[in-house]
Parts: sequence; C-alpha cells; structure tokens
Amino acid sequence: MTRPEPDSRLLRLLPWSDADGKTALLSTDGTETYLSRLADRVEEQQIETAAIALKLTRPMVEDGAHITVSELRWAARRLIESLKELLVIAESRGQRIPPYAQAHEGSGRTGDE
Repeated sequence: MTRPEPDSRLLRLLPWSDADGKTALLSTDGTETYLSRLADRVEEQQIETAAIALKLTRPMVEDGAHITVSELRWAARRLIESLKELLVIAESRGQRIPPYAQAHEGSGRTGDE
C-alpha cells in the first residue's frame, strides 16, 4: 500500500469545537477512520436535533400562539444552536465535494449532460 502524497491530504472540518470555540480539523487522506465515522454520527445527531427543534418551535410562532417571552427566547436559542451546527456541517461537506471539473474527470461526461 502506498502512502498519499503530502499535498493529497485533506483537512475535514469536524462538527465540534474546543471550549474556546476554536474549530477542530481532521487531517485525512480521504479514507474512513474511527474519527471520521464518529464525526459522521455526530453530524447525523445534530441534523436530527435540528429537525426536532424545528418541529417543536414551529407551533410556538404560529398566528394565535400564546407563549411567554421566556418560551420565545428558548425557541430562538434552540433554533440558533441548530442553525450554527448545520452551517458547520454544510461547510464541512461542501469542502469535501470536488469542483465540477474534477468530479467529471475520467468519467467521459461533461457538466452539460
């Protein structure tokens, strides 16, 4: 088995940060590892949590809903937390998608097909 070239290593943005909010990165050659599988599971849980937060908070902002300011703040905080996590997931996954030209290399296809 050959080792990847130094420039072929990728940095994956992980779905967590340290206590100071500094982002965590995983240096990888693109192969699956324990840490990458853990990151995938954390991302799945964060997406599920965001879906639950949306389901719970949607009725709170409907016309005619009777909620307190405290409840509205709770809803806003949960939605902000979820949105922040989902944006990190989107950024991480976007960084791992090859540009269109690279995605079609060797496939014999063009981007117009």
